[in-house]
Amino acid sequence: MPSRPTTSPTQDRSGPPRTSPVSPALVWTGVDVVLILAFAVSGRRTHEHGVTFLGVLDTAWPFLAAYAVVNLALRARRSPSTPWPTAVVLWLATVVGGLLLRAASGEGVALSFQIVTLLVLGTFLVLPRAVVRALRRRRLPVA
Repeated sequence: MPSRPTTSPTQDRSGPPRTSPVSPALVWTGVDVVLILAFAVSGRRTHEHGVTFLGVLDTAWPFLAAYAVVNLALRARRSPSTPWPTAVVLWLATVVGGLLLRAASGEGVALSFQIVTLLVLGTFLVLPRAVVRALRRRRLPVA
């Protein structure tokens, strides 16, 4: 019996192999990590703590750790671009977890810092998804 040529899932028979695009979950995770780092840079610059690589990591690590845990627990990769509930849960859990880790490590968690953290990370983690959602809806034809 002659064997049939096989193709991989990313290759069709009409042309060269296609490369698979980067997953949306990976893109959103990258955007979120950059924005959490930007939050840390902004805070260090505002309070004149010096913007060094290690200094930024020292400020950001509690929030990055909390974000990583909730991202995995939430399985945000299933719907990474949805403002509700994905982004809202990521935001609130990142803030709460980050503040708890920060307090446990002996760093300050003054009420003013908590409020700024809540507002800035809310803007950074929820707003981009809301904007993307609105732009996508705007492009869809109304039936």
